[in-house]
Parts: sequence; C-alpha cells; structure tokens
Amino acid sequence: MTEAGYVHRLHAGAADKPILLVLHGTGGDENQFFEFGRRLLPEATVLSPRGDVSEHGAARFFRRTGEGVYDMADLSRATEKMAAYVRAFADEHQASQILGLGFSNGANILANVLIEKGIFDAAVLMHPLIPFQPEAQATLAGRKILVTAGQRDPIAPVPLTEALSEHLKDRGADVRTVWHPGGHEIAPLEINAVRDFFSGY
Repeated sequence: MTEAGYVHRLHAGAADKPILLVLHGTGGDENQFFEFGRRLLPEATVLSPRGDVSEHGAARFFRRTGEGVYDMADLSRATEKMAAYVRAFADEHQASQILGLGFSNGANILANVLIEKGIFDAAVLMHPLIPFQPEAQATLAGRKILVTAGQRDPIAPVPLTEALSEHLKDRGADVRTVWHPGGHEIAPLEINAVRDFFSGY
C-alpha cells in the first residue's frame, strides 16, 4: 500500500476507472470533500489527503508568509511531494485517468502541480490564487480545467483568477470559468458546475 506522508482517506474504486484527488482549503481536513468526491464519481478511486503544514493549527498544503504571499521554496517542496503522491496512488490503483478537485489552498497546490507537472487529465480549481506569473513550461493540451470563483472574493481577486485562466489556456488547456456574485464561499452554482464537469468521467 502506498504511504507518502499524508494523513488521508481513501476509497478504492475499480481498476479501469479514474482516480479523483480532493484537496481541502486552509483549516479543512481530509473529510471536507471526501464524501462529495464519492458522490461525484462513485466508481472512481477517491483520495483525500490532509495538508501537512500547520498554520496556527490550521492544516495547509504549503507555507505562506502572509495572506496571498507564498513561501515559494515550500510551494516547490509541496508540489514535488503531491505529484509523487498522486502518481503512486494512480499506479497502485491502475487508474484510467487522474482527476483533481481543490478549494482555496487545495486549489492552489493543485494548480501548481498542474502548471509544473501537468499530470492531471482534468481538474476543478475552486477559488484558486496563483499570485505570481508561472513560467511557460510544457503544453497542457488535452487537459480540461474548470475554474470557479467569486466576483467579490477578497482572497482570490478577479484579475489574478483571470490571469491564471489565461496562462492555462495559453498552454493549450481547455479552460472554462464559472463566476458567482459573492466572495470566497462556495455557491450552489459552483457545485452544479462541478457535477456537470465530472459527469463524463
């Protein structure tokens, strides 16, 4: 059995079905999206790790030095660790595809793994924040990405959400962005968009 250093919940699905990685926001844990993931894709392997960084007791996937200010060295560490973790479980469970869903801090590490490693076939980034210009790397052609965001989100401002979407599109990904009129909370229309996005898997 794969063990890569995260406390996690795992539902082993069928060998010819996708693996779905679900990633919580700051202060959440492995329970936040686990059952949601199981309802989305009942036959898939669902993997939900708990962030291994504590910020005043709140679990995160990488360190930051302030709101929206990332510890880039720790983000690099976390990206390498998460990519190896997902690959190992996908291989072990003979997954047909690698899918991801993350909210806030979970969306940020998911986005950076996608940007640097490109290992996800499809991903949902809910209220992501990449507060730097990523380097242009290999193509993301063939990847499907859903970005959901709030038009008044003070944590993930609209211009940075749009910049991330454009970066992913410029590298060839098929990107759809869904907005709701509120802030950093998850709105029902986002849930509906996520269900529609994963309905073909």
